[in-house]
Amino acid sequence: MKVIIRPSDINGRITAPPSKSMAHRLLISAALSEGISVISNVAESQDILATISCLKSLGAEINEIESGDWDYKTLRVRGTDPAKSRGASLDCNESGSTLRFLIPIAALSENEMKMSGSRTLMGRPLSVYEDIFKKQGLMLDKNDTELRVKGRLRSGEFVVPANISSQFISGLLFALPLCETDSVIRLDGKVESKPYIDMTMQALECYGVKSGWSDDHTIIVPGSQSYKASDMRVEGDWSNAAYLMALGADVDGLDEKSLQGDKVCTELFRTLDKGCAELDISDCPDLGPALMAYAAMNHGCKLTGTARLRIKESDRGSAMKEELSKFGVDVEIFENSIKVGCGLTEPSEALYGHNDHRIVMALAALCTKTGGAIEGAEAVAKSFPDYFDKISEIGAIIKKEH
Repeated sequence: MKVIIRPSDINGRITAPPSKSMAHRLLISAALSEGISVISNVAESQDILATISCLKSLGAEINEIESGDWDYKTLRVRGTDPAKSRGASLDCNESGSTLRFLIPIAALSENEMKMSGSRTLMGRPLSVYEDIFKKQGLMLDKNDTELRVKGRLRSGEFVVPANISSQFISGLLFALPLCETDSVIRLDGKVESKPYIDMTMQALECYGVKSGWSDDHTIIVPGSQSYKASDMRVEGDWSNAAYLMALGADVDGLDEKSLQGDKVCTELFRTLDKGCAELDISDCPDLGPALMAYAAMNHGCKLTGTARLRIKESDRGSAMKEELSKFGVDVEIFENSIKVGCGLTEPSEALYGHNDHRIVMALAALCTKTGGAIEGAEAVAKSFPDYFDKISEIGAIIKKEH
């Protein structure tokens, strides 16, 4: 899909969509629970649909029920015991969270599980799990489009690099409470994206499962636990809200006490407003494209802690450099930092979304200032399917071409 955006006067309030990150965690916890849970305010983005599909394949029953939420869904979830699965095929589509959260859960069964996804997804690193499975003598066999897992995962001590994706740690947190004895996860090095780990622990607690930090680098996970059904509502999404704020929108429906690390976006935008700033995004890499776009509209910036932008849905630093050059903005990329210039001009050619929802939303914010066309704009469906409809309601002038 191609989207053409004219210079627009963004004015008004908009409600944040439900948190994709928390929806993953609540759905998985409910699907591992004894009994029936109800989860409301679920946005059916591509990533969440992938998680729902995989949980159904593992044996959970998930059905939509009527609710007062017109925009979003309420789901009834009957849990399952993955250890009793006789084997299943799980299609993760392009969702890194789905894949990395469910690999340890799939390994609770002694039977072979097949997990598939796009070539882009299967190209993302899985070395943490590969090392763990090798040490435990389990199978994790991967090619360009599929991996095969055969358990059973055992409790124990797990030493994990602290600067890798928190999704690996969250995956272990989901599975290890169901193992027979206690486990310890030790994080080696500077911990990045800790808020996402804390969100997983919060979701576990909502379903009666305990885990906790014994120090800044050590997580204790008691074994022989069971998930208990619970009714929950998905909170607003600070990650996608940041891309609305980059437009200049006022965003409602957010919890100021949320554990989501991306709630720091309000503070970071205020810092950028004051002048060319240096910002560390080690704990909030998903904000990278939004901050780069906002800085280009204003005073420029230097972002540090950017190395992990290379292994998202696209190489986000390079993708934004390529697209910002079309606006006449210079970007310099270093090993773990990015320097962004400023001074927008109307783009010299069509923009490209790089099959990355966050790149598309960042470019849309820029286009409301200068005008422009974005090819591959359908990528927003990964996390925010109604993004263009929502921003149209607050003044964005948009034409879609399919």
